[in-house]
Amino acid sequence: MLRKSGRESSGSRTHNDSTSSLDHSQRSKSSTRRKREAEDPLQSALLYFKEVEAGTPWRGNYVLEKHLDTIERTAFNKGLPPEGIDIMIDFALGLRMGSVLGVRVMKTLIPATVVPQSALIKGVSWFCVGKLPSNLQVMFFRWFITVFDLVDSKEQLHLLYGFLFCFLTDEHLCPYICHLLYLLTTKESVKHYRIRRLLDLQAKIGKQPYLQALLSLYKVFCPELVTFSMPTKIKSAFKNYDSNWKTAIAAVQKKSKVEILMQLPNNIAQKTTSRKRKWNSNLNVPLVSSSVSEINNKTSISLSRNAMLPLEQLRTFSQLLQNVHRIEFPAQMGSVLNSPLLLHYINCVTDDSVFLRLDYWLGHALQEEFLFCKDANKQNTSEATEFFNKLITAQQFLQEGFSSCETFIYKFLHVWNGSEYRSQILSLLSWIPMAPVTDMKQLLCEPLMLLFFSSSVFFKCSVIECLNNMLVNWLTWHSVYATEDIDMNLPGHSPMNMTLSELVNSVIELVQFTGRISTIGLHLEGYNTLLLHFVLSFYETVSDMYLKYDMPLVIMPPGGVFYPALISLDPISVNQLCHIMYRYRTNLVSAKDPELQRKKRFHISSKTYSEYNQYVVSMVNCLWKSKAFIRDNHPMGIEINPKLLNETKVAEYRNSFNIVHHPALMGYAIDFFQKCWPGDKHLNISSIKGRHWDWYLEYLYGQGFHGLRQFIESSITRVDHSVSRIGKR
Repeated sequence: MLRKSGRESSGSRTHNDSTSSLDHSQRSKSSTRRKREAEDPLQSALLYFKEVEAGTPWRGNYVLEKHLDTIERTAFNKGLPPEGIDIMIDFALGLRMGSVLGVRVMKTLIPATVVPQSALIKGVSWFCVGKLPSNLQVMFFRWFITVFDLVDSKEQLHLLYGFLFCFLTDEHLCPYICHLLYLLTTKESVKHYRIRRLLDLQAKIGKQPYLQALLSLYKVFCPELVTFSMPTKIKSAFKNYDSNWKTAIAAVQKKSKVEILMQLPNNIAQKTTSRKRKWNSNLNVPLVSSSVSEINNKTSISLSRNAMLPLEQLRTFSQLLQNVHRIEFPAQMGSVLNSPLLLHYINCVTDDSVFLRLDYWLGHALQEEFLFCKDANKQNTSEATEFFNKLITAQQFLQEGFSSCETFIYKFLHVWNGSEYRSQILSLLSWIPMAPVTDMKQLLCEPLMLLFFSSSVFFKCSVIECLNNMLVNWLTWHSVYATEDIDMNLPGHSPMNMTLSELVNSVIELVQFTGRISTIGLHLEGYNTLLLHFVLSFYETVSDMYLKYDMPLVIMPPGGVFYPALISLDPISVNQLCHIMYRYRTNLVSAKDPELQRKKRFHISSKTYSEYNQYVVSMVNCLWKSKAFIRDNHPMGIEINPKLLNETKVAEYRNSFNIVHHPALMGYAIDFFQKCWPGDKHLNISSIKGRHWDWYLEYLYGQGFHGLRQFIESSITRVDHSVSRIGKR
């Protein structure tokens, strides 16, 4: 009995020892797990979602809530790493714990750096199962579009084009599929059967903007397949719905200071209730990155002839020339604004899809992402200023404006306060393409006129300079691309198709509009010298439109500009006016050439010649003949009743505006008098006449009055001091 009892006691001790050892092992593993979770809770959470079995209940699941809180907290603070994106998207679309939890997990897919291509392919593969609810399908594709420019590589994504195209028949997914296909489309993607499918779908649901945008891109790539006409402008083809994701990515970007390859908006969910609105933006030009896979650093840039050249390896202009046929533009076209080499390439390429894609990116960045919000800060203002400056530099380099900028500017002018981003907005405004007269009046003239009359003299000067640059760009465009026999239409990326007569009408409207606001602006600002200088600079361009820019048009300045310049106190303004009148004469004389008239097929009205001759007579009477205030019947002329002049008791008042007594030139006359008669203490500039008059003219010419010299030598016959007029025909 004692032995048996001993054996039982020994067995009991063995069992207790094994149980104790097992408990110790479990406690050790639990302790290790808790330690690991304490050290890196994100990795533990990702491991949980990677290994959790389908059908695991989620209600009341404390472990699930703990790990999901970790994922959400990390995602919105630091963003998820690429492997985390892969794990979480597989969990969400795999419906391991149902669609409700899947939607919640989708909202946490905030990448810290890039999105792995494999995650998107895995997500698309779940559509083959046929179990995803429609709301989760829509959510996935919206997220796909949002992070498209963060994908590390897109080679395999292009292989999904046909599979994604099949989802166009789903009315809920169609807008998002069109948007995604627009981003993925290459020339090889355009097939005849796809065009036919899109047309059938359009006939069924109507001409939706997203369908027309995709068809327009197809037409650019393969115009021989898309032979029907498409609208030149498609407004809001793809809308921006996902501000929450983008706002979260923007916050992660700023916290981590990581360069992410896309532009992101600020908080646009909040609607301001204040009428005083400020611009707040977070516009970043993406870095240049190719859509092909990364290549080993040891690989030489001299790849095989058929291989595409990664843009990151493009460093010099010689490399651009050597590999010009192997360059593939990035999926994010906005990155070309950061690359002078790609701008060179764009300037030479004949592929209109480049401009279409760049216009799409700019339109999205300017209209969807540059939005009003209640609060503004200096950091965002500097980001927007830098973005605008890069855009302006690109337009100046290409010598062409973008149609998306035109749409943005027209909308912006109606809400602009004239202060924020003034220099950048006016520079962008100067590059807008020509528009019909009716559109100009409504979209350009009316809002700009309200800003012009309610702002300072410095803003008025900036507006006149902007209109001058706009006119120069229009005239340059005409002189380079237009002839009198064809419609003036730039290929593909030009937003307007305009005939010569329509272009002339638009130029006339721009010049007359500038003349009207200049006349009133000068009066409001007391004929400010600086403003007058900018106005005369504008009319320097106008005076040379025919000879310099081949524009069959001559428009004289209004009296409200001419006469203030003629009697200005500023010698530079008087000299400018003389040069302008000389250029008008040169253009009008050339326009009278019968051969040129027959070639250009235009005729300048006799009213223009009469107005020019009237101005010349007024200038000669004032500056040369000493006959101011007489025979000037212009409505804004300086003719004054002689009785009234006699009552002023001013001796020799008719000499008041000749080249000796003119207020703008009197300082030069005094200096000349003192040099000619250094010992004469009695200042009498009226003695400057006869041969001294001629010497005085040479003195003025030596002081830089070249415009005055041009006018006198062209319009005044020195023998009998008569006016050289241009005859009417």
